[in-house]
Amino acid sequence: MLHIALFEPEIPPNTGNIIRLCANTVYQLHLIHPLGFDINDKRMRRAGLDYHEWANISHYENLAEFLAKQQNNRIFACSTHGTARPSDTHFEKGDVLLFGPETRGLPADLLQSLDQQRVLRLPMLAGSRSMNLSNSVAVMIYESWRQLDFKGAI
Repeated sequence: MLHIALFEPEIPPNTGNIIRLCANTVYQLHLIHPLGFDINDKRMRRAGLDYHEWANISHYENLAEFLAKQQNNRIFACSTHGTARPSDTHFEKGDVLLFGPETRGLPADLLQSLDQQRVLRLPMLAGSRSMNLSNSVAVMIYESWRQLDFKGAI
């Protein structure tokens, strides 16, 4: 199993879409608080449809708690400040793909603390600022899962 971690997500429908995506792809979802919305927000529940009951979701009070519990897993930060491409990265079972909040991304000190080969950037056209969070998570899930031969898929 691989992991998706959302650090302080802000937009309920994005998180709802990611819950649905994780429920359909054997990925565990980690939500790092504070969230920019109530976990029962109707917009998030609507985007996730009825998949909330099928998703494996863990909650953390803050980034420090999350990082302490992930010491045995490799963490890959997904950021517009990265230089490594996901397609050039070798993913393994247990890896964590960490995403920042929609309006600010991951903290600079976190990005600087990681080996730069673990700060991944999705290729985009020159001059593009960023992609939608749930779209970025989808691209990263399918690239990493493809590398693991879509283990668990039918």
